[in-house]
Amino acid sequence: MSHKRIPKRKAAIAAGGVVALGAAAMLLPNANASQDGAADDATPRTLRAADASGLSAQLATALGDSFAGSYYDSAERRLVVNVAGGDAGMALRAKKAGASVRQVGNSTAALNSAARTLKAEATIPGTSWAVDPRTNKVVVTADSTVTGARWNRLQSTVRGLGSGMATLKKSAGTFKTFASGGDAVFARTQGGTVRCSLGFNVTAGDGSPAFLTAGHCGVAAEQWSDSQNGAPVATVDQATFPGSDLALVKYDDPDTQAPSAVDVGNGQSVEITGAAEATVGATVFRMGSTTGLHNGTVTGLDATVNFQSETGGVDTVTGLIQTNVCAEPGDSGGPLFTQDGGAVGLTSGGSGDCTRGGETFFQPVTTALQATGATLGAGDAAGDAGDAGDQQPGAGQSGTDPSGTDPSGAGDRHSGAGGHNSGPAYGSGRTRTP
Repeated sequence: MSHKRIPKRKAAIAAGGVVALGAAAMLLPNANASQDGAADDATPRTLRAADASGLSAQLATALGDSFAGSYYDSAERRLVVNVAGGDAGMALRAKKAGASVRQVGNSTAALNSAARTLKAEATIPGTSWAVDPRTNKVVVTADSTVTGARWNRLQSTVRGLGSGMATLKKSAGTFKTFASGGDAVFARTQGGTVRCSLGFNVTAGDGSPAFLTAGHCGVAAEQWSDSQNGAPVATVDQATFPGSDLALVKYDDPDTQAPSAVDVGNGQSVEITGAAEATVGATVFRMGSTTGLHNGTVTGLDATVNFQSETGGVDTVTGLIQTNVCAEPGDSGGPLFTQDGGAVGLTSGGSGDCTRGGETFFQPVTTALQATGATLGAGDAAGDAGDAGDQQPGAGQSGTDPSGTDPSGAGDRHSGAGGHNSGPAYGSGRTRTP
């Protein structure tokens, strides 16, 4: 594997894969520092996406029922806050805090009620929904498998939500966990070889080194190796899928050094500085061994996805981040992060590919950390700092455009991220806690 080798260890698996210099160069420079608007208290502030997330959380508390979501305007570098109910005082309060304000018709309560109706009446394999604060509607998506009576049922449910409450659209692909292919971490099951991506190295609650990955990987197999035919180097401690899609896998060697940086190729990496909340409209980056480095935009939060299970039922996962970052089989479990080193998500699934594009969903890292009791990073041991040059880029660096529009890098497979064969991972609600 092309990961950082730490003296006296022994197979610490670095997150990420190898990508072209152009993509890495686009990612590595630090984002511009945030700065306040210089006019008066009602002038929208210029913000980084990470700062916009914090301001949004503050305003969600301050505005109460009047808060109807927010999103980041990357062109203007401003937070846009939706205010429902026509309360001029609340709108002024948001403006004084530095946000741009929009008066909207649908409250958060109404949008959440619509989502509950969809869950009760339209939990159909191949569907998803999430609130889009830019349109102030619930966006419902059906993949190519939703046809006939199921499509009619979905249409009827959306219409029943009322005018202006939801939008229904079709996806050309099929919603699935991104599975099979790619060099990464490996396991053996009765169904064959399982391959999945490492997301982020962490420290487990008991102080041992571990990593986060997708839950549908963790319920598929218990022991994981850093080579296809190698001995196991890590064991699943906790895993949940469906419901959530997260797993904590502990390294078998307690002396394993598991640095938190994401390898972006050519000996370069992005140091992970902490967990970050996703913000609609913000730019995010995803690493995967099949497709390398790609970026895109967060398009929805608290998304629900109904994957088709191998038994013919539905594997529903909730609370996901929805993006337009492309992904393909082999990218499952890999890291989603920000330019300045915020760990945002773990690749769950979606539709499409890096030629046509599509929707991709991610398990929030903040939720995974809370559920498992882990903390980001295991740290480099004292005296190992001089070994940073041991990070060796892999071979075959064909270009991968970070915009996701150039598929020339698709198919490159390097260590650090990957997927698993589809069969074993589709469960019926298993939660593994050995």
